[in-house]
Amino acid sequence: MPRLSLTMKEGTVGKWYKKEGDIVEKDEPIVEVVSEKATYDLEAPTSGILRKILVEAGVDVPVNEVLAVITGSDEQFSEAETCVGQSQPVPETEERVLASPAAKRLARERGIDLSLVKGSGSEGRISEEDVEKFSEESPRTLNKIKETITMTGLRKTSAERLSTSFRTAPHSTIVMEVDVSKALALHQKLEVSYTAILVKTVARTLIEHPIINSTLDGNQIKIFEKANVGVAVATENGLVVPVIRDADKASLQNIDMTIRDLTAKAKQGKLAKEEISGGTFTITNLGMYGVDFFTSIINPPEAAILGVGKITERPVVADGKIVIKPLMMLSLSYDHRIVDGAPAAEFLRKLKERIENLETRE
Repeated sequence: MPRLSLTMKEGTVGKWYKKEGDIVEKDEPIVEVVSEKATYDLEAPTSGILRKILVEAGVDVPVNEVLAVITGSDEQFSEAETCVGQSQPVPETEERVLASPAAKRLARERGIDLSLVKGSGSEGRISEEDVEKFSEESPRTLNKIKETITMTGLRKTSAERLSTSFRTAPHSTIVMEVDVSKALALHQKLEVSYTAILVKTVARTLIEHPIINSTLDGNQIKIFEKANVGVAVATENGLVVPVIRDADKASLQNIDMTIRDLTAKAKQGKLAKEEISGGTFTITNLGMYGVDFFTSIINPPEAAILGVGKITERPVVADGKIVIKPLMMLSLSYDHRIVDGAPAAEFLRKLKERIENLETRE
């Protein structure tokens, strides 16, 4: 199992493109691997015969675990060798209650705790009829399970990363309202997305406020040289954050095309390793869902994340007159170990100023 990012601890084996006994060529994709942020085709390190598949599809395994064995066509092979370096299976603990397989299945479907069911069989063994009877007698206390979703691969690792981030990094959030009249004009003139405009303006502001563009390594704060902005993308398997590199130097049109390309790949699960790594700051937008503002969880090991709300037309006072303007809420969540309130507020104030003073030639 390859390590596809610095924080990756395990991956999920997807589908195998080859079966045991097949001839494989070096650099030919042989198996799909699901990491924390993307789906990756693992290529054969050498040419030969795929002698043994050690991990079936759908199984989570630690980084560096052996997935399969490839040998030369004339090379001797012993299955005993495949045990070397492999994790030993953990024996299953004995069932807490005696129940038939049918009873267990029905209990899972109906969300019933089998320890509450009285078994009518030998030694108190619970039958399917016992579960059915319990269900009929206790309808008000039960809630049938419609579907069970096992957290594996991307969704499981994403959940672990977010939990770790929230536990280890003290989050603080500040919010500012921004007039996006100039951004609206730029969006219409250049036919680029609001996200592309935000990526560009955020990247420029990061260069001017480097403490936001940093990470904590032990007791050292390390400032990133480049502004590589990640954009959170919702997929069926969870959030993915593809990265736009050197976003402060790229044109809006190039940023817009890159976002579209990366978003399409993310939804297909086809992002490459280099397209999801190296981010220094993340933007997450829930405006399209009608959300005004929200608190985001920092994408480790970054120092901050920007939440983007919906655009709403509201009356405001400008030059002593009431006018209607398109307004948007920006919320900056930051790691308070790295960033204090004042520099965080200054960053967001500068970002607001830059958005409200955009020029159409951006």
